[in-house]
Amino acid sequence: MSSQILPLELIDRCIGSRIWVIMKGNREFTGRLLGFDDFVNMVLEDVTEFEITPEGTKKTALAQTLLNGNNICMLIPGSEGPET
Repeated sequence: MSSQILPLELIDRCIGSRIWVIMKGNREFTGRLLGFDDFVNMVLEDVTEFEITPEGTKKTALAQTLLNGNNICMLIPGSEGPET
């Protein structure tokens, strides 16, 4: 019998660790996952926001942020973001 892990279970296992979140549009975030809900709205702390523009990538440091689950495209657990 094979073991199975569901998507929300995987995200739950990531609480307290670093995660890279790619959003719709041109924004990406890295930070430590504090929590999430059933709609995958997420709270991150110690956050770096990357805004990709034609002129280059703009980085912004944030203490904490709330991300809307409707705008999340991809989650990469354990990653430090696009620069690694």
